[in-house]
Amino acid sequence: MNVVWPINGWFSGPFALYTYFKWGKLKTNDSQKEDNRGKHAKVFVSTSHCSSGCTLGDIIGLPIVALTAMTIAGSVLLAHYVVEFILAYIFGVIFQFYAIYPMAEEQGIGGSIKAAIKADSLSLIAFEIGMFGWMAIVHFWLFQEPPKPNEATYWFMMQLAMIFGFITSYPANWILVNKGIKEEM
Repeated sequence: MNVVWPINGWFSGPFALYTYFKWGKLKTNDSQKEDNRGKHAKVFVSTSHCSSGCTLGDIIGLPIVALTAMTIAGSVLLAHYVVEFILAYIFGVIFQFYAIYPMAEEQGIGGSIKAAIKADSLSLIAFEIGMFGWMAIVHFWLFQEPPKPNEATYWFMMQLAMIFGFITSYPANWILVNKGIKEEM
């Protein structure tokens, strides 16, 4: 979680700082052993964990596509979708693995990787749907000429895309937590 909050701060700014101090900061006071945060707060933190892996993959994938002038089927947007989804998936599973493995070392590395894939796939896909949906709106409808990665407007639109991804992944995380597939955090 030490990496999660700064990454979420990239797209949600002061709100991430507020939620960190309200729900995310580990309690060091021994008198407060019981976690009295509500279900929504715990799912919110789980969603933050998911969102950070997705965001990292998207932020790393974006310059790869931009600097290589990559296209898929003649589309730069499709190249962004494919590269960023693959990297978001890899980072999401890695983040989830490091959350699962310390609590379940008896299942081994392979078992923890399988559990991480199971716990993160639906929420990651939901995040990317929200993010990619916003990117499509930006690309096809909001601007006559879509903003480029070297423009401030592009990065502001990416911040909004990450927020939409967070919003669309929250219900998926709620379901995964309620079914016991994913741990509430």
